[in-house]
Amino acid sequence: MFPFTLLKAKNSGEAIKAVTTSSHFIGGGTNLIDLIKMNIEMPSLLIDISALELKKIEMLPNGNIMVGALVSNTDLAYDNIIVKNYPLLSQALLSGASPQLRNMATAGGNLLQRTRCPYFFDTATPCNKRIPGSGCSAINGYNRMNAILGTSSQCIATHPSDMSVALAALDAVVHVQGIAGKRTIAFAEFYTLPGNTPNIENTLQRGELITHIEIPALPFASNSCYVKTRDRHSYEFAVVSAAIALDKSGGLIKQVRIALGGVGTKPWRATKSEQFLTGKNYSKEIISEAAVIALQDAKTFTYNAFKPALAKRTIMKAFQNIEA
Repeated sequence: MFPFTLLKAKNSGEAIKAVTTSSHFIGGGTNLIDLIKMNIEMPSLLIDISALELKKIEMLPNGNIMVGALVSNTDLAYDNIIVKNYPLLSQALLSGASPQLRNMATAGGNLLQRTRCPYFFDTATPCNKRIPGSGCSAINGYNRMNAILGTSSQCIATHPSDMSVALAALDAVVHVQGIAGKRTIAFAEFYTLPGNTPNIENTLQRGELITHIEIPALPFASNSCYVKTRDRHSYEFAVVSAAIALDKSGGLIKQVRIALGGVGTKPWRATKSEQFLTGKNYSKEIISEAAVIALQDAKTFTYNAFKPALAKRTIMKAFQNIEA
């Protein structure tokens, strides 16, 4: 560890004003502290935002749900409104980490957790996400858990968040505040693909603080689920996951949402599959075709060539769970 200063902010304005070129906001710290211990992140200043008034889950007049950035993963997962109206989100949260970590981890922090690519954590190996221009060790290395969608010649690291996969399916909106004021970012625009700059993972500007996550009112989200395929039952990151919400009437698919985890360099929305399914009669065969479409652009590597087939089965399982 190295020396740093800890500032406990009293409000968001004070937190934002304190930002320097070598500072980090810290809420629960469940990811950031690990990165600091391993000398991956080396801030000179930690701005503690845990005292800020960002811990409420509220329903807005238009039916949307506003989640404060400091709401714990546990509180969000067990909130009555979320459990009833957005089961895919509750299930995604409860499938992640351990109860102790969920008690500490925050909604805002969950969005910003870094990849679990082993080469990112191994400071003795090249990693473009950690040191731009150094190379990507995963491409020709042990890449079983790495991405097959949205990759580039510079990076094939997956995004690890279960919660973010559900939020991608729900078209969430991220509210942020910075020196220039407040703004909103559509979830589809929040994360960036690695391209030639894998170290840039989202569209936040320097010093911007996530204050809320807004979840749109989506009536058919109550008919949804999250399926996570992993190497062991608990406290494990997804090999593949699927968040599905389905609006079906009389056998006809009116609307559908499909998002995938464990396969993309960011939470992956399968929009082509959604468009394919909309207006069609529900059947196992048509869902299987949609699953194929979702993975048609996949690029596999030496040790993760099994992922497209597993992802298709995971999508099928999620639809089966909804229909059960």
